[in-house]
Amino acid sequence: MSDYEVVEIGAPAEWRSHFGGFDQTRSRQGRRIVDHELTMQYIGMSANALAPGEQAGYWHEHAKVEELYVFLDGHGQMGLDDDVVPVSAGTVVRVGQGVLRTWRALPDSDTELRWLCIRGGGSPLPHFPDDSRRAPDRPMPWES
Repeated sequence: MSDYEVVEIGAPAEWRSHFGGFDQTRSRQGRRIVDHELTMQYIGMSANALAPGEQAGYWHEHAKVEELYVFLDGHGQMGLDDDVVPVSAGTVVRVGQGVLRTWRALPDSDTELRWLCIRGGGSPLPHFPDDSRRAPDRPMPWES
């Protein structure tokens, strides 16, 4: 038995219909905590969507967790300590430990602001993934 799992979270246009959070008090429309559905050991991920004009409504920071925000659609802003950064499809923002963060979808965004938040903690990653092993003689599964 191979160690993998698959979950379908739907296309980004469907993410607004998700309802979830890390616990019931922090649940909201447009959030799905994917790592609560998969057996994740070192990384976590949420799929998020805010309607135009909607905002997080809170600031937060992490002491041990690093986050990577990958924006897929819409236009918005992130508050990062004392800075405000514009975000839209194709923007990727890494936020380190101890940095306060918040975000919003701009009121005039033509679509929902949609993004993945990928969280990681633990040991620093090596520059080159030195634990990999290639299998050059194994045929590709889609080739006959």
